[in-house]
Amino acid sequence: MKEQYRSGFVALIGRPNVGKSTLMNHVIGQKIAIMSDKPQTTRNKIQGIYTTSEGQVIFLDTPGIHKPHSKLGEYLVQTAHNAFKEVDLILFLVDAAEGLGAGDRFIMENLRNVNTPVFLVVNKIDQVHPDQLLPIIDQYRQKFDFAEVIPISALQGNNTSTLLQLILNRLPEGPQYYPADQVTDHPERFIASEIIREKVLELTREEIPHSVAVIVEEMKMRENGNTLFIRAEIFTERKSQKGILIGKQGGLLKEVGKLARQELENLFGSKVFLDLWVKVKKDWRNEDFLLKQFGYHDQEDYS
Repeated sequence: MKEQYRSGFVALIGRPNVGKSTLMNHVIGQKIAIMSDKPQTTRNKIQGIYTTSEGQVIFLDTPGIHKPHSKLGEYLVQTAHNAFKEVDLILFLVDAAEGLGAGDRFIMENLRNVNTPVFLVVNKIDQVHPDQLLPIIDQYRQKFDFAEVIPISALQGNNTSTLLQLILNRLPEGPQYYPADQVTDHPERFIASEIIREKVLELTREEIPHSVAVIVEEMKMRENGNTLFIRAEIFTERKSQKGILIGKQGGLLKEVGKLARQELENLFGSKVFLDLWVKVKKDWRNEDFLLKQFGYHDQEDYS
């Protein structure tokens, strides 16, 4: 082990849509977590790995903390809460453009019982006038004793290098947990399913996104050696939603497949044959056995 090499686990927490996935993707240098303008896009703890000669940071991008309205919602919130006790450092992301809200107060109340140091990361500073920034920060400082306060723009990359250095300085001495060129611990099937789900979120209306789950049932290189075959099933809760997802003469599903295939080909560096099917699993978000089937179950500690 190199002298003073630092490593550890860092949770990204915050209200839905504050830019957690955007920040992690920027830091890692490629897409690990899917991004959407719809809340609760992140459902699983996405593990992203940032490695330098100084140390290694393993990020857990948790679901946005919100008031749950289904068993899936309860699972998402519990996943985020579990991250508090699993990590060496917590990054609490807030939206500078929105300012202090009830959701932020709720999160800070939950953090009061946590011994882990907390950084306040004020995101989207590109959307506010510089004169507004200090008063916004003061609002949060009056409510909680943060170890550091760092204003950034995850989308534009402003001040993210400073944030990374402060994170490394705070982590304990430790080993390199993962190879230097590894950027996530998720299997390729999971990443493929998330990319497909992202395209569904982009193309569907409000009543569809949260009722969708994607499972990659088959993923293999064809005998010609240059085409990756992926068969995935898109599950929704009602027949009416299935019709919307397929679209007139299959148009919407074809567009989902087109966009997903383009991104998957860039990711895997080969041609992709994508075979998509839409199926109905009634009220799956409130059925424990279906939640487990779709991968939303208690996860082992990472620390």
